[in-house]
Amino acid sequence: MKKYFNRTFNKYTYELFAGDYYATREKNIILTTLLGSCVSVCLRDRTTGIVGMNHFMLPGSLRAEEILFSQDARYGINAMEKMINSMMKLGARRDTLEAKVFGGGKVMDTTLLNVSQSNIDFALTYLQMEEIPVLAENLGGKYGRKIFFFPEEFTVYLKRIQYNQTLEDAISREKRFFYWMRQQQQKESELTIFNNGRGHR
Repeated sequence: MKKYFNRTFNKYTYELFAGDYYATREKNIILTTLLGSCVSVCLRDRTTGIVGMNHFMLPGSLRAEEILFSQDARYGINAMEKMINSMMKLGARRDTLEAKVFGGGKVMDTTLLNVSQSNIDFALTYLQMEEIPVLAENLGGKYGRKIFFFPEEFTVYLKRIQYNQTLEDAISREKRFFYWMRQQQQKESELTIFNNGRGHR
């Protein structure tokens, strides 16, 4: 995450990258991120005004025991839990959260198109399971998104990104992580587990 002063809006801005999440009570700031096939969930506790935002690359699993890398916030399940826990430490309550959801653009080649839809499906399913109402969403399509989250009003401004060098760089990072994850899963499937003296797969 990077913090800088945004002269256009005259506010300090926190820019999130893949795997980042942030919870805060701060006012007069902006949270922003650039999304390709990734998804960002913006949360607010409607009673305290505490907010959170994340940026995840792959869903992970809704079953915690199936997650390979339980601390990696590039996976949606971890990004959501870590963000919500951080908000609760600041005084937020889970039952008064509300959400806005963005991203999941089909910006990668055809072999990876299911990644964006998987991210969308995960985010909406998770929020439904947690009974967190979704007040707004902008998902899917064939373009990237730059979003600007203003905590006080729970307002999110969105700019569609058809193609530029910054988006290309973001897509390249997504692809590298996606292939790395697949390699790790293949290695995991090749492991032999020994239990009571006998090995099995």
